Amino acid sequence: MKEVRFGITGSGYMARTHAEAIRRLGSAARLVAFWGGSRAPDLAARYGVDCERTAEGLAKRPDIDAIVVTTPHPLHARETMLALEAGKHVLVEKPMATTLEDCDRMVDTAARRGLILAVGYTLRFRNNAPRARDLIAAGAIGRVLTMHYSMIRRMDDNFGGNKLAWMSSPDAVGFLIDGLPHGIDLIRWLTGAEARTVAGFSRTFLPGRAVEDSTVGLIEFSNGSICSLNVTNAATGPYPGEEARLSMIGSAGILDLNAFGDLHLSDRAGGWRVVSSQPPVPFADPDAAFTAVERMQAFYDQMQSFVDGIQGKPMRAGTGADGRAAVAVCLALLASSREHRLVPVP
Repeated sequence: MKEVRFGITGSGYMARTHAEAIRRLGSAARLVAFWGGSRAPDLAARYGVDCERTAEGLAKRPDIDAIVVTTPHPLHARETMLALEAGKHVLVEKPMATTLEDCDRMVDTAARRGLILAVGYTLRFRNNAPRARDLIAAGAIGRVLTMHYSMIRRMDDNFGGNKLAWMSSPDAVGFLIDGLPHGIDLIRWLTGAEARTVAGFSRTFLPGRAVEDSTVGLIEFSNGSICSLNVTNAATGPYPGEEARLSMIGSAGILDLNAFGDLHLSDRAGGWRVVSSQPPVPFADPDAAFTAVERMQAFYDQMQSFVDGIQGKPMRAGTGADGRAAVAVCLALLASSREHRLVPVP
């Protein structure tokens, strides 16, 4: 098959991650250029590719087929739309946008232009989530009844801290829209259920922030299950095992999924046991994260899936509809907190 030629917006941790994933695809893909951020020239030099001066210039290059969007999420919609209108396929990091209107524009434009719009949900490609999905499909825990999702972080867990400024601005909406989409996609992908109604309580505990940094909430799903959640980056220290953890109580068993650790299954027949493991990501050492084989394998597999979609093959990567679903839940939770009521998910 013809190689897919890539451009990347952004020059931070995720830009380098996707550049590595493209490089590891070999003859199936080729990185052509970067744009965006003060580190873009150095990153382009590292990979021996061009550095564009504008996002428009990157989008209009005739030697680029697809663009990966890795900039801060308030910029995702504009850069994705530039790429789609220029006829490029797009893989955009989560959250895909900060409003449902932008999500809809992105999805509609991709469909109208016959382009692939994918969203970066790499938990689908780590060891534990696919194993959990297979177990649920096989009836290992019966009907899913209740769930709890937690992402507990501290504000300086941002790979050098350059998220500190833009994550504190009103344009960023809050930590919830950055931290929860992985969890919502995980639940939807594992169960096939859709969020229907939410109740949320959001707070700002960290000084100097204009947006929320902590949300506790409840979500009612279309299959009758209910989920509690605790998403915060106001923790004062590390909390191992709670970076992305989903516990699922079923009618016949329990699954406890740590996306960066062990997947446990518990039932009457076999008791509590490990059924899958994912080596942890070295969050404290960003450079080591690029040599962590298991971490990069997830991004490689996601990029391969995106390329498959571009080439007309089945795609396991998250779609624009999957990206919209997570944004809808996050915004509904924030609305619930603001308005002190149950909020239906659009």
